[in-house]
Amino acid sequence: MTDKINIVFRTADGEVFHVSGAPGTTVMETAIMNDVPGVEAECGGACACATCHVYAPEGVGPAEDEYEKDMLDFAADERRANSRLSCQIELEPSLEGAVFELPRVQI
Repeated sequence: MTDKINIVFRTADGEVFHVSGAPGTTVMETAIMNDVPGVEAECGGACACATCHVYAPEGVGPAEDEYEKDMLDFAADERRANSRLSCQIELEPSLEGAVFELPRVQI
């Protein structure tokens, strides 16, 4: 089993952060542990805010959970078809090298 999964965060200004996290942790937890700016995670991953909003790469499915969909409604101005809350995306080997883009503004 893989010890770490490498992912990338790209800010709206084009700044790039290469980070890694353990399988089973969330994309949000990985961002927080690696001091990625723009992922605020005010609710700590409880799916109760939209401050960990990211644009997910192809292959990461759309939000299916109603709580996540409701929270994404708060990001209406920045929301896209591939918008997800990073607290709801678990790191798994298929995400190796995935690039998550950050919106200009977190709500």
